[in-house]
Amino acid sequence: MGNHRKERAEARKKAKELVSKMTLMERAAQLKYDAAPVARLNVPAYNYWNEALHGVARAGVATMFPQAIGMAAAFDEEAMEKVGDVIATEGRAKYNAYSQHDDRDIYKGLTFWSPNVNIFRDPRWGRGHETYGEDPYLTSRLGVRFVEGLQGDGPVMKAAACAKHYAVHSGPEAIRHEFDAKVSMKDMWETYLPAFEALVKEADVESVMGAYNRTNGEPCCGHKYLMEEVLREKWGFDGHFTSDCWAIKDFHEHHQVTKNARESAALALKSGCDVNCGVTYLHLMAAYEEGLVTEEEITVAAERLLTTRFLLGLFDGSEYDEIPYEAVECEEHLETALDMARKGSVLLKNDGVLPLDKSKIKTIGVVGPNADSRAALIGNYHGTASRYITVLNGIQDEAGDEVRVLYSEGCHLEKDRVENLAWSQDRISEAVITAEHSDVVVICVGLDETLEGEEGDAGNSDASGDKKDLHLPKVQEELIEKVTAVGKPTIVVLMAGSAIDLSFAQEHCNGILMAWYPGARGGKAVADLLFGNVSPSGKLPVTFYKDLEGLPEFTDYSMKNRTYRYLEQEPLYPFGYGLSYGDVQVKEADIVGQVTEDSDICVSVSLENQGQTDTDEVVQVYIKDLESDLAVRNFSLCGFQRVSLKAGEEKSVELTVPNQAMSVVDEKGERHVDSRKFKLFVGTSQPDAKSRELTGNEPKEIMVTLD
Repeated sequence: MGNHRKERAEARKKAKELVSKMTLMERAAQLKYDAAPVARLNVPAYNYWNEALHGVARAGVATMFPQAIGMAAAFDEEAMEKVGDVIATEGRAKYNAYSQHDDRDIYKGLTFWSPNVNIFRDPRWGRGHETYGEDPYLTSRLGVRFVEGLQGDGPVMKAAACAKHYAVHSGPEAIRHEFDAKVSMKDMWETYLPAFEALVKEADVESVMGAYNRTNGEPCCGHKYLMEEVLREKWGFDGHFTSDCWAIKDFHEHHQVTKNARESAALALKSGCDVNCGVTYLHLMAAYEEGLVTEEEITVAAERLLTTRFLLGLFDGSEYDEIPYEAVECEEHLETALDMARKGSVLLKNDGVLPLDKSKIKTIGVVGPNADSRAALIGNYHGTASRYITVLNGIQDEAGDEVRVLYSEGCHLEKDRVENLAWSQDRISEAVITAEHSDVVVICVGLDETLEGEEGDAGNSDASGDKKDLHLPKVQEELIEKVTAVGKPTIVVLMAGSAIDLSFAQEHCNGILMAWYPGARGGKAVADLLFGNVSPSGKLPVTFYKDLEGLPEFTDYSMKNRTYRYLEQEPLYPFGYGLSYGDVQVKEADIVGQVTEDSDICVSVSLENQGQTDTDEVVQVYIKDLESDLAVRNFSLCGFQRVSLKAGEEKSVELTVPNQAMSVVDEKGERHVDSRKFKLFVGTSQPDAKSRELTGNEPKEIMVTLD
């Protein structure tokens, strides 16, 4: 919606008028996520809780996109906006149909608690795949466009987005209800806050959700500094704030910053938390009677929430009321999801085995626990698809009658046997036999939402959704070793949402494709890439570490030696890395015009695809501050653009590097320019030594001196 001040002012005026007609009890009842109806005022029940990280979730059939981390790997702002728009369209189609049946249940409203713009700072975090990766700039840019797509730019908001989980939150899951994330002001403003600031100030995101944990001693859903001083005052946030689910009861039960539910409700409300996902606000009237909250505080929160509903046109109607149910999972939307899965898959290794040539292959062996797994397609916070295409299905469909496809599950996802009464590793000999009878083998391994996800959802209860280390389950590592030992050309397809130790595969296998959780029909996208119908073009939005050695404790929120910007050792695969079937070279890179402290930097880039294959490529610009002691240890992404090039084609593009890229953050959390000299690196990967080694390419370097 952008900053539609006129529409917001009008909606606020209507909300004030409506709320003024409610009793105080009725107003308080509007502050629960399942807001009560007020029949005498024609206000229907409304449930604020809906999810849409990668498609409308948990309310039946909807188009399922790749999990958020897989979409981030596409490095494509326009595509993210389109995804947001598709989700809003399907959300409206479903809302319209459900409302006609007076179905106002959970997950059926238009307030979507997405996107998750937390920084994926540690590869062990189980919910990292819900995010856009480890980089604040990439997260900001993709998050802004997703919100703009979801909310639309018309006078009526198409759907309401929510920036979560504000603000310093990325595990551990097992202790999130009592954990205090201690963070320096420098790290907070350099890494953890920029994406939230961008979504509030640029995308006018309608709501913000607080996290479960404390940050520097205060609970995030009752945090004076973060919620009042930063969000409302400094950034001018004008929407509504929601708690994470049952987070407010943590105030007294786990954080122990209050004595009881009444005090917890009062602390949250006074800090600016408008809607309680949970039941603690049932105690608001008792808190009012004790003098812990005022009538005005309850009224203001109710007005904010009703303002959102007026902005969505839920009382006055809008053009979106005409969106038919047939929009759900329509062909155009399914193709958009498939396109995202193709763009986001990352080719990590290729010794020439890919793309597969059907004319030279008689038999393909497909093995592994994720080869025919629906769970490996869907990630978490997902909807339901009317059809699923697993990797096995996709390869079978693409192979057709020309190539025989043999299949073996190979092993269980994590247990030591598939059949309970069988010997340990009861499927591994079948996998070896399959490899022996094949010309080429595709091993599909990885995780799913039962092994990495949210506390309470994941099945690895001892880690509560987080990973203990970077290894695949032992049964899968053994499978890769045994199948590879057969000696046939072997490609690993990894389906997971985070960095995995692929050291063995990197050394012994011929090709590696990171497919993430690619969505309901992701198996077709994987097959398209393996057989060369489309060239891979995704880039890693996270660093793949070799191991955990040197990484700080999971509970340490300092950025030292975390993510590519501060990393001190060589990674297995760097942030920004990904191969293609083309060979795109940056021929020239220059700055257009003068550069001053207050101006953005315009960079002109000449590209040429010197390969034989049409491909997309992602131009990446990184900046290094050459003078300031406050600069990040390495360099920072400050510009990117996806470009399509046919074989042999040359193309020129211009990228804008925001002037903020030249600034640094001091120990007080204040941002300013502290240097006159910078270096820009322009290429198709990060400018680190490992990227140069893996790609064989050298980025172009440009010196920048401020006038």
